[in-house]
Amino acid sequence: MTVTATSGSTSLSAMAGSATTSVGTSGMDKDTFLKLLVAQMKYQDPEKPADSGALVTQTATYSQVETMQKLTEQNAAMLALQRASSAGALVGKTATYVGEDGVAATGRVSSVILGSDSTESTAVIDGQTVAVGRITAFSA
Repeated sequence: MTVTATSGSTSLSAMAGSATTSVGTSGMDKDTFLKLLVAQMKYQDPEKPADSGALVTQTATYSQVETMQKLTEQNAAMLALQRASSAGALVGKTATYVGEDGVAATGRVSSVILGSDSTESTAVIDGQTVAVGRITAFSA
């Protein structure tokens, strides 16, 4: 039986770069990165162990990936808070909007219903639900 040796010089960050490229916009999460790091350490050639400097670099890269993921989550939370704050400021304002029939109308905003990432927010203007994208102007 022939056993093929693996090279300890292949860095995980190089593999991470190619994995990120192949995954596309979703990127590589921290769990995948950690699994690759553990696999590299587990299957390295005992006669040519990985460079300790490379392992430190890879561990630092893992830390950066984790930090970036946390920042992304925090940015999403801040965006949601900003959307809610902006929506609250519209209540009580007079809004001009284009109705379903294509005719411009004006009325007072009584409430705003926040949409999710996939649905648009709506405003209730004089009892009618209007997509925020149809509103053309606001006044006090």
